[in-house]
Amino acid sequence: MIQPGLEFVYEAGGALGEAIPIGDTYDGTRRIIPIFSGPVEGPRIKGRLLGQGADWQVTRPDGVTLADATYALETDDGVVIQIRNRGLRHGRPDVMQRLARGEDVDPADYYFRTVPEFVAPTGKYDWLNRSIFICAGARYALSIKLWVWRVT
Repeated sequence: MIQPGLEFVYEAGGALGEAIPIGDTYDGTRRIIPIFSGPVEGPRIKGRLLGQGADWQVTRPDGVTLADATYALETDDGVVIQIRNRGLRHGRPDVMQRLARGEDVDPADYYFRTVPEFVAPTGKYDWLNRSIFICAGARYALSIKLWVWRVT
């Protein structure tokens, strides 16, 4: 048996815009969350999230929110990398209601995991194109924090 390991890549923080409601649809309640700039710091990558990204969310009838965010980061040496980050956020109903009201909630009180997929240009960062990554997140009223690991 080979057990995968994890290598920490970076922590990112980003400001978020007000939710843009789409409304109730056949598969749940949809909304768009604008993603703005924020810092990226880690042992493998340093830089900043670029603005003009968004998370196209749907909250299913069972209360699970499906994240589908597309955004980019610019490294401190000027390389732009595209990211598509998909995953799940859920928790007890009272915890999710507190998050929806914009209250700060301990990230340990809910599940927020995603799988980022990178599109990096050939060169220094093209190792991002050849690995699987996982991410743990924390949602705040007007910001987000993400911790990203490479599966080894």
